[in-house]
Amino acid sequence: MSAASEQPYDLKGLKCPLPVLKTRKRLASMQSGAMLVVETTDPLAVIDIAHLCQEDGHTLVSSEKTPNGHRFEIIKA
Repeated sequence: MSAASEQPYDLKGLKCPLPVLKTRKRLASMQSGAMLVVETTDPLAVIDIAHLCQEDGHTLVSSEKTPNGHRFEIIKA
């Protein structure tokens, strides 16, 4: 599945724990193997999103710093 066609899930401006809670809820509604691209500005999301993926078995394909925050590519377990 191409990440380029994926519309980013914009969680910019939200503070911990909202980005990880909304990411978990969005992943729950997706099919296994689907990719979710998440964009955040919360510095704690780097830790929280990685922990969510490890905890729930999702694959964190990439985690990259952006000019305004962070961007994550996650493949649902």
